[in-house]
Amino acid sequence: MSATLQITIDAHDPRTLSLFWKEVLGYVHPGPPGTDLAPGADPLAAWDEFLEDHDVPEEQRNSASALEDPDGRGPRLYFQRVPEDKVVKNRVHLDVRTASELRGEERMTALEAECERLVALGGSRLELHEPEAPTSIGFLVMADPEGNEFCLD
Repeated sequence: MSATLQITIDAHDPRTLSLFWKEVLGYVHPGPPGTDLAPGADPLAAWDEFLEDHDVPEEQRNSASALEDPDGRGPRLYFQRVPEDKVVKNRVHLDVRTASELRGEERMTALEAECERLVALGGSRLELHEPEAPTSIGFLVMADPEGNEFCLD
């Protein structure tokens, strides 16, 4: 039997951070348990209603958020609220593979364009790693709005 993978990301503001990653990856927020969402319905509005109906205190309503690959191929992302700040480099990070089939100038141009889009969403550009044959085809190191590093690959 195989297992599935969920990646858990600590956050101060799970909902906001999940909105950033939703745009980065093209993922979707799942609806609340036992809820059939109508086509085009807002899953976050459904969650707000679900939490209200279940008398979840206001201060606990942004304790977690999740994202799923709409095609069912990628791992689920789970954002959980934690009180502490991020203080050191991630030991595990995500590689967002947007130009993995490209090489040379075409690859770096595509990565730069995606970097600009993600910066506009609230991400930060940290480092550029130019291609270094034969071991690296080049990549960008970025951070999400809460400082978690990831690579554009």
